[in-house]
Amino acid sequence: MHQFKKNFLSCAVSASLGVFAVQATWAQEEEAVELETYTAEGEVEDDLGLLPTEPVDSVFGFGKTLLETPRAVSSISSEMIDGLNISDIDDLVVASPGAFTQSFFGVAGALDVRGTAGEVYFRGMRRLDNPGNYPTPLGATDRIDIVRGPSTPIMGPSKIGGYINFVPKSARAETGQYLESPTGEVKVERGSWDQNVLTTEVGGPGKIAGKGFGYYALFQTENSGSYYDNTQTDQNIFQASFNLDINSAHRLEFGGMYHEYDGNQVAGWNRLSQDLIDNGTYVTGSPQPLDTDGDGRISPAEYDAAAGCCGYGIDTVFPSEVTTADIPEGMALVNPGTAKLKHNQVLVSEEDQLTNIASTFYLDYIFDKGNGFSVTNKIFYDAYDNLNENAYGFSQFHDSFVIEEKLIVDYKFNTSNMEAGIQISPSVRHTDFKHGDDFFYEYFDRRDITQPSTPVDKLALATNSPDGVWATYVMGNYTDSGLGVMGDFNFDFGLSLTGGVRYDSIDMYVHTPSGDRAESTESGTSWTGSISYKIPMLNITPYYTQSSQMTMIVGQGAELDLGNVEEGSAIDDSTLQELGIKGSFFDNRLYAAIAYFEQDRTDYSAQSATTNESVETSGTEFEMRWLVSDSFSLTANYTQIEVVNINTEASGGRWTFLGAEDLPNVDPGAFYGGTVSGFVLGPAEKAGIPENSYSLVAQYSFYDNWSAVVSYFHADETASGFTGSVTLPSYDLFNAGISYSNDTWEVGANFKNITDEKYYRSNFPNLFGSSVVLPEKPFSWELSATYKF
Repeated sequence: MHQFKKNFLSCAVSASLGVFAVQATWAQEEEAVELETYTAEGEVEDDLGLLPTEPVDSVFGFGKTLLETPRAVSSISSEMIDGLNISDIDDLVVASPGAFTQSFFGVAGALDVRGTAGEVYFRGMRRLDNPGNYPTPLGATDRIDIVRGPSTPIMGPSKIGGYINFVPKSARAETGQYLESPTGEVKVERGSWDQNVLTTEVGGPGKIAGKGFGYYALFQTENSGSYYDNTQTDQNIFQASFNLDINSAHRLEFGGMYHEYDGNQVAGWNRLSQDLIDNGTYVTGSPQPLDTDGDGRISPAEYDAAAGCCGYGIDTVFPSEVTTADIPEGMALVNPGTAKLKHNQVLVSEEDQLTNIASTFYLDYIFDKGNGFSVTNKIFYDAYDNLNENAYGFSQFHDSFVIEEKLIVDYKFNTSNMEAGIQISPSVRHTDFKHGDDFFYEYFDRRDITQPSTPVDKLALATNSPDGVWATYVMGNYTDSGLGVMGDFNFDFGLSLTGGVRYDSIDMYVHTPSGDRAESTESGTSWTGSISYKIPMLNITPYYTQSSQMTMIVGQGAELDLGNVEEGSAIDDSTLQELGIKGSFFDNRLYAAIAYFEQDRTDYSAQSATTNESVETSGTEFEMRWLVSDSFSLTANYTQIEVVNINTEASGGRWTFLGAEDLPNVDPGAFYGGTVSGFVLGPAEKAGIPENSYSLVAQYSFYDNWSAVVSYFHADETASGFTGSVTLPSYDLFNAGISYSNDTWEVGANFKNITDEKYYRSNFPNLFGSSVVLPEKPFSWELSATYKF
């Protein structure tokens, strides 16, 4: 604890701004059909909702603002998303500390929070795992809350890193019932690489059985190309919600989202070397042909029949001891050479595909008489049907759903010197899964990506061929029955105490088509405790939070691992210690937050490489939001982080794939026809995550209708993979945008990577970091036009 406090107190304040969510609340009067804005004490209007003045229920649920919440949280509004042209979760680094996300084969599913895979919530309810099944649709978002660290007892079992809470634009249904007629907008976006997006929104009042209600609906369709070869995006999103006031004490909120996505994964560059990163020099050449029956694909049987091809496992923990003579001749390229590689030339075949249909529905019943006592019953459903095929040797499918019933009883009361709240929440959450993947013959380097994919590198996949071989095929379900209790006590003299406890019992069952099966029931307790004190004279609030949260170890398709269930290791604990200070200054026009944290997932024997690794993280996060004047705002975020793989630390090394830089005594052309792997010694620090990163955003409004924004993000250099043999350079990323808006029209132009910086993100660094890396996109532009009615 001494070191914990020492590290925190040594932190310096850094300038920062994010944009906090504007709660879209329409005034009830006919003439006031505009969003409310907050006016600071200095008469500066917060039109973009930058300052943390609105309640955010995605952490504790007691209606606290970010300033009052004793946890590290950032909120990003739809105005911030539009203004900074934040098109996917990878762009959130400019708006929040702790949000740097590694590549999941180019698909921006869930945010990495504090260096580890996070989760996605929809209106406060946890969705199925989505590390890279489909991109989270930020364009349909009214607000994003980024909560760093495991969730609280009311939320249920969660991962160590944190989560994003997705507040859809359809949540504005509550405002529609106060309008006399429908209102909405149509937005068209056109950008680099044949980007085409059309979004339509409409909201308004209606009647059901004589009762007034509000509705809000959004439809978005996209048909876009891509900077990367053989890559495209086709998707349709439909969101709708309805709010119905039954009477003064009872109301219903219901709706959902339907999302169709058709694209592909982008592994990036293969045949990775430091020369490729530094100079773009790529080793070309074809492997030896193995398609003996001429059907255009290599079957597992054809791989197995080929002598000396295509995998070589080293029998030493020192890769430098391996020589070219050790490598089987069948792995050699037949015509090795070199070429200069472009960033758009990537490991994607024309027939590669990633398709996903996600369906999300909710029904909330709220009883609230306004006397401090309320009851909310939430029913939530989320499902996806996913197919992923990559010609280089990986395919996968998921067919999973979850349904959750949660009751929240909330009682608020006052005493002579205290305001308090109590929540009691029983819940039942049932998940059903069917999942399969094949990766036994996944050979990244066989493909020469300067040439089209041919039968020399295409595998017969388990998802589309009877000759395919499943590496994993599991079915089953698990049911979590839990009870959470939270309390919040705020004393008049500035002290606040928040805490709670939760108990979960989880019944698990998993089986395979071959008849293997396992079932077990595991249970555990989660708890959290926070103390904070608002110092009136200084207007700052120091706080300390400690928590322990249950974590389920599930995979990319929300599936259980058969071995984990058999061994009783499908459940683990995540712990958090966080010490922070939040403050509001300059007549409440500047918000600042500083936090030092330590958190870990304790059991290093149970792993999910895609969604939930055992890690220990520590670091410092700074955030400031400054509304300088009516027309000018600034923000800056800073993150310093260290992530340690606990299982690597315990064993002194790990099993990983090896690349050219790991094998200095081997000619790369001697093994690019296959793959080299083995257990090797290496550092426990997780690769691919910059130790230091920071951002700066400036926004300026002028001539009443014009607005301009510039953002800057810096990331330190980092190792591409576990072995540290390839270094990804540091980079500085500049984006800019300008827009014009009046009562009817809004037009804008946004520009990303305006200096055409060359930079890279690691891809599964513990496993594939020496083999593949994602080269990021160059300069790009986007034009948009919105008609409001």
